[in-house]
Amino acid sequence: MGAGPAGLTAALQLLNTTDVLPIVLEKSTYMGGISRTLNYKGNRIDIGGHRFFSKSDRVMEWWLNILPIERNAASDEKIAYHGATRNLHSPQQGPDPQWEDRVMLVRNRKSRIYFLSKFFDYPISLSKDTLVKLGFWRTLRIGLSYLKSVVFPIKDVTSLEHFFVNRFGKELYLTFFKEYTEKVWGVPCSEISAEWGAQRIKGLSITKTIAHYFRKYFKTEKDISQKSTETSLIEKFLYPKYGPGQMWEEVARQVLLKGGKIITGMEVTGLEMDGDTVTSVAAVNLETGRSENFAGDHFFSTMPIKELIQSMRREIPPQIREISNGLLYRDFITVGLLLKKLAITEDNSSGSLITDNWIYIQEPNVIAGRLQIFNNWSSYLVADPGTVWIGVEYFCYETDELWKLSDEEMADLAKRELHRIGIIDERDVLDSTVHRMAKTYPAYFGTYSRFGELREYLDRIENLFLVGRNGMHKYNNQDHSMLTAMTAVENIAQGQTDKSNIWAVNTEMEYQETRQADRDTPVKELAQVAKAG
Repeated sequence: MGAGPAGLTAALQLLNTTDVLPIVLEKSTYMGGISRTLNYKGNRIDIGGHRFFSKSDRVMEWWLNILPIERNAASDEKIAYHGATRNLHSPQQGPDPQWEDRVMLVRNRKSRIYFLSKFFDYPISLSKDTLVKLGFWRTLRIGLSYLKSVVFPIKDVTSLEHFFVNRFGKELYLTFFKEYTEKVWGVPCSEISAEWGAQRIKGLSITKTIAHYFRKYFKTEKDISQKSTETSLIEKFLYPKYGPGQMWEEVARQVLLKGGKIITGMEVTGLEMDGDTVTSVAAVNLETGRSENFAGDHFFSTMPIKELIQSMRREIPPQIREISNGLLYRDFITVGLLLKKLAITEDNSSGSLITDNWIYIQEPNVIAGRLQIFNNWSSYLVADPGTVWIGVEYFCYETDELWKLSDEEMADLAKRELHRIGIIDERDVLDSTVHRMAKTYPAYFGTYSRFGELREYLDRIENLFLVGRNGMHKYNNQDHSMLTAMTAVENIAQGQTDKSNIWAVNTEMEYQETRQADRDTPVKELAQVAKAG
């Protein structure tokens, strides 16, 4: 159920490692879920931005078996597998992106915060530039506040605010984290579970940021695996020539070639149950209105848990339905703007395009949360290389007035806001498009504090496997979603009914970061994480 990264990974893994025939039911007509690539007049939009980077060697190799690394990078970019470092390809083997489409590009990562009409490194570095922009007194307050958090940390960490203050100090939290985080989620940080920080920020801290700042000046080997680097601090990543959707379209093609089935335009409407066993799935063809039943032995769900519970044709305990109905999701709007140029430049004297992939908009007088510059993800995302193609990102709920604005109103808002804060000149806008994506971010508030009861109830259904971001109501990146699917397939192959190893993926910051040389079996790797958690 679902043709996003988790669903398609499960399908391909089943074909490659078992005799199970997968049937993928997808409500939309495209592949990849939120990891799709939207094509507007030859200009491609990456919804939310997807860096292809993982601490899991298994995921990195899986990706590169689908789309090999580009030729220009193949001679000097290296990646570590199983404790050893080797070249991915010789220069003669890698595809040339100028002539071939099935290729992974090696990209430099650059993200900055736009605050007080100034750029700050993200994550915050302690460079001279940062200190000058912050000013002496604010820097002093940040330093003293951080020392206080080290000496007198909050002991009962129950909220995301507590997590941030303990990790960075209150002053830095108020300066760079609070405003943006509350734009994303629409509620105060004090009302969000601390688990969100553990999921998304993991081991990042001031001390690790400082260590990384000094370490990068002494690096001699180019190693795209970046195993010793926190995920938030990586400097390079892989990226499909035509965006993330290209990866999942290619995976879907391989699933079909190997005998799997993918049926689009099919909305799951019911799960037929026999006790604690799913027997079949009912789905309706959205084009014809015709219903169809799909019987099976194993069922993978990537659909939102709230919708999964609603579709179960059995009596649901009242407390389980209450928790399910109380789960919240944050929705997402991207406004694509095609421009002659940006008003801000990398070097004012040269007028060159800034090199950022993402810009986090911290300005309090606009509601735009983030900005992507698609030219810098891949030049092949832009139809005319003489233009600048950007995505302005907004976070909201489907019930908000923002979500209900017309496309024209939404595009006008994005133009006005970026003009107001000096990033663009409205007169330079050539074209625009708007795309809405519901249930993009599973929220760590609402009834989430009782999620354990819901998980326990669903885990009792032995042949139902929850995988992926919405499938597990867990803020997974696509590599985490893939690992949950891979682990579920392994459980089926081994006859394992306990699902704790699936939930262990990305549960703690130990996720896939142990660097022992012996990684022959991913099950052992995940078992170690489960034990640690």
